[in-house]
Amino acid sequence: MEKKISPLYKAVKWFVWLFSPKFKVEGAENLPDEATLLVGNHSQMYGPIACEFYIPGKHYTWCAGEMMNIKTVPAYAFSDFWSQKSKWTHPFYRLASYIIAPLASLIFNNANTIGVFRDTRILSTFKTTVKRLNEGNNVVVFPEHDVKYNNIVYDFQDKFIDIARLYYKKTGKALSFAPLYIAPNLKKMYIGKSTTFNPELPMDGERERICKYLMCEITKIARELPVHTVVPYRNIPKKLYPKNKEG
Repeated sequence: MEKKISPLYKAVKWFVWLFSPKFKVEGAENLPDEATLLVGNHSQMYGPIACEFYIPGKHYTWCAGEMMNIKTVPAYAFSDFWSQKSKWTHPFYRLASYIIAPLASLIFNNANTIGVFRDTRILSTFKTTVKRLNEGNNVVVFPEHDVKYNNIVYDFQDKFIDIARLYYKKTGKALSFAPLYIAPNLKKMYIGKSTTFNPELPMDGERERICKYLMCEITKIARELPVHTVVPYRNIPKKLYPKNKEG
């Protein structure tokens, strides 16, 4: 049964589209014909917004489950978005985290999202992801966490690779993972060449191999582009944003 979309969400989505940067996608020809997991740099709010509007074809995006519940939005939003801002601004951002809670809940429960949780509910996340892939949808994942890898991307949490094992058991197909670099400064998104899960190899090795491949490819894509400012995973002061080319 198709879920009903809130008219208010449709209005909010239109306003977000109207006032957000318009992205051009390059490298769409690199997407495999089969459903694919696109793995990208979060680029703060730009990544999810850009993917909602501009990723080719039918797709779903992973989102923090806390952002789907009006009660859990404030604590998560402050910790994840604004905790590294200057301390004197924290009272303002704590207030903002409560103000955005109803809007965040509206958006993330109506958009094409898959809730991601840090407890046993992650099994539901994986099952839903496999279901969406099996329906022919691409799925977008932003697996960075607060460990810096280089000036382009933060280190990837690797458990999302396990979706490939479940997908293989369900369908007999080897899932592909495509690197995605989001460059708000250039108003472009770049899809790189994918790598494919090998079900014959040990899972630990495949997690490490695929994550390293994706991080290295995203870095390579970024560094081959003209000089531009990288929007980092962490919401640090803009004066500290790195460039895509070091030195």
